[in-house]
Amino acid sequence: MDALTLRKKVQRKAKIRGLYSIKLEALDEIVSFVSRFHGFEDDAIELVLDDLHEESLKSPILEKDGVHRVISKLLAAEEAEEASPNTITSTTALCIIDAFDISKFRYDPIKKIFHRHTGDLPIHGDAPAKAALYRDRFLLLSQRLSRDQHFSKPAFDIGMSHFGSCEISPIQSLVGQTGRKWVMGVISQMEDGHFYLEDLTASVEINLSNAKITTGLFTENTIIVAEGEMLVEGIFQVVTCGFPPLEERDKSLKLLAGQDFFGGGVLPKEETLRLADLEKKAVNDMFVILSDIWLDSEEAMGKLETILDGFENVEVVPSLFVLMGNFCSHPCNIAFNSFSSLRLQFGKLGKMIAAHPRLNKHSKFLFIPGPDDAGPSTVLPRCALPKYLTEELQVHVPNATFSSNPCRVRFYTQEIVFFRQDLLYRMRRSCLIPPSTEETTCCHHNSSKSSLSSSSSYSTNYLELRPLSSSISYSSCDSFGG
Repeated sequence: MDALTLRKKVQRKAKIRGLYSIKLEALDEIVSFVSRFHGFEDDAIELVLDDLHEESLKSPILEKDGVHRVISKLLAAEEAEEASPNTITSTTALCIIDAFDISKFRYDPIKKIFHRHTGDLPIHGDAPAKAALYRDRFLLLSQRLSRDQHFSKPAFDIGMSHFGSCEISPIQSLVGQTGRKWVMGVISQMEDGHFYLEDLTASVEINLSNAKITTGLFTENTIIVAEGEMLVEGIFQVVTCGFPPLEERDKSLKLLAGQDFFGGGVLPKEETLRLADLEKKAVNDMFVILSDIWLDSEEAMGKLETILDGFENVEVVPSLFVLMGNFCSHPCNIAFNSFSSLRLQFGKLGKMIAAHPRLNKHSKFLFIPGPDDAGPSTVLPRCALPKYLTEELQVHVPNATFSSNPCRVRFYTQEIVFFRQDLLYRMRRSCLIPPSTEETTCCHHNSSKSSLSSSSSYSTNYLELRPLSSSISYSSCDSFGG
């Protein structure tokens, strides 16, 4: 962010707090401090203004002396933390969150706020749980869609000349209506071979045979935004459909009012800025991610030992090893009767890791179960591996953590999700329409940005996972940090 933009942002935020005037020298000092935190300028500005407010300024004019005093205090605190040998602990830098420890939130469409679910949640849902799942998911996407400029009703007619009218209509209102309408709903198969689109008001049978779709996989129980018109037969003929548009992360976080949806806890501004600064310096931190660790395969275990030997001798050992299942070459189903043997194999893996003292002392090891591993059920999210299997490994590797699938990891300020499941094949097999590589435009206008295509036209970091049982000796790994 350039200096001029920072100046304007500081002045605007200060004016909101009642500081109507900032001396030029004071403004320069604030901008100089804030520019040190690239990507976290807003948090840095709020931190400075919060401390200035605590100084109980008697005048609405910011002088250089008051600003210099506050910034000097912040810099002194930062230097003291850097000088301390325990500036950053592994608990602060790396936080592993089990899926069963994440708080559940529900959206209130009347008050337009999120409520945290209180009380314990059962592992096995009751009959209404499935309906509640899709209702909560629909409301979550609906509140996000309501903020998108393409799908919000314009205040004046002049707004319709550029974007067109893409206001979302309830499915219940389609009865007796003519012309094209935009709706959002869940694709469901209420009758064999007949697909319906339903929202919280009603459901309508849909015809997808001539639909132009955006890039993606459209399966049953997918929530889509669709444009079409009602036919005489009472069927909604879909012309264009796609996923609800994405929303920028920063915009979403500002509207969450400090709620912790990730599960790692809400960090104060001072801690966020400190972690962001330390993250920039941690250029050598690395995660090693391996999948299909077949403990009963000598070939796989030999390759794993080769990997551990290689990282044992590097200058900076990896911060985290993520070992994903399956941990056995045979599915651990009802017919599997070698659990005692699998327990011994986990113990051998623990001894192998303990034979590498630098890794065992300075690296963390995260174990995530695979689709065919032992567990109470195959329903997602999956519980961590049973303690019966992992007790011996835990004795040799105190830094081992056994978490759910999926699980979340917060590394400094980064939020990462690890999920081990063969979803692509299942989703491709269940597609209602052959996948398309073309994008559609909103309301068939030649606008520069398409609302529907924005749901799939975004870049992502792709990390390939190779099984150890394959001919590749080393599994893919990537570094997070810097």
